[in-house]
Amino acid sequence: MGGDGTVLGVVIAVVGLIGSVLVARISTPRPAPTNERMPLDAGDADELRVSPEIWRRFEVLEAKVDHLTNVVETKKIEVTTLEKLLRQSMRIIRRANRRLAARNEIPEEIPRELIPYSIE
Repeated sequence: MGGDGTVLGVVIAVVGLIGSVLVARISTPRPAPTNERMPLDAGDADELRVSPEIWRRFEVLEAKVDHLTNVVETKKIEVTTLEKLLRQSMRIIRRANRRLAARNEIPEEIPRELIPYSIE
């Protein structure tokens, strides 16, 4: 009767060993197929491999970012130019109002939108 327990223990151990080996083989990550990866140079063994599709997406995103950067820079120049024009118009209105006040006439109303651009 003592031998039956030992044989049963050995069978359980063998089944557990086989199960753990199978689980280890199944759970290990497999390398992706080589046809989807960028070719590597001989010295680039530690480099990150990227598929051509992902690389194309990066290139598209880079092009979009470059375009948006150009748009932002252009708009920044336009905004600066418009602010200069608004300050200049505010100076013209104030100068005209001083002339009107000197002639004892009613000065022109300054639009609320131009008040932030007042230099005085």
